[in-house]
Amino acid sequence: MTQQSAAATPMSKEMQDCVQACMACHSICEETMSSCLRMGGQAPAQIMGALMDCADITRMCADMMMRRSPLAAEMCAMCARACDLCAEACAAMPDDAQMTRCAEACHRCAESCRAMAGAMM
Repeated sequence: MTQQSAAATPMSKEMQDCVQACMACHSICEETMSSCLRMGGQAPAQIMGALMDCADITRMCADMMMRRSPLAAEMCAMCARACDLCAEACAAMPDDAQMTRCAEACHRCAESCRAMAGAMM
C-alpha cells in the first residue's frame, strides 16, 4: 500500500483510540510540567526530563499515526517505553494528585501504544 492510499483509508477504532490516548497523555504531561514550575520547580530533574520526553514523543506518535507513517509502529513501541518511564517517575511523588493523574494517563497510553505497535508490525 502506498503512503497516499494508506492516508485515504479511514483509521481503525484502535488507532483512533491510541491517537486519543497519546494526545491526552501529551496534554497532562504539559499540565504537570506547568504545575511543577508553579510550585517552584520542586520536582526532581529526572521527573521533569521524563515529562518533557513523554510530552514530545506522544505528540509525535499521534502525528505519525494520523499521517499513516510507515514508521508509526516503531514510534508506538518507543512511545510506550517513554510513557512507562514517565509513569514510573511520576509515581515517585505519590502524594501529588497531578503526578498521580499523569502516571495514570501514561499507563493508559503505554498500553494502547504497545497494542498498536504489535498490531501494525
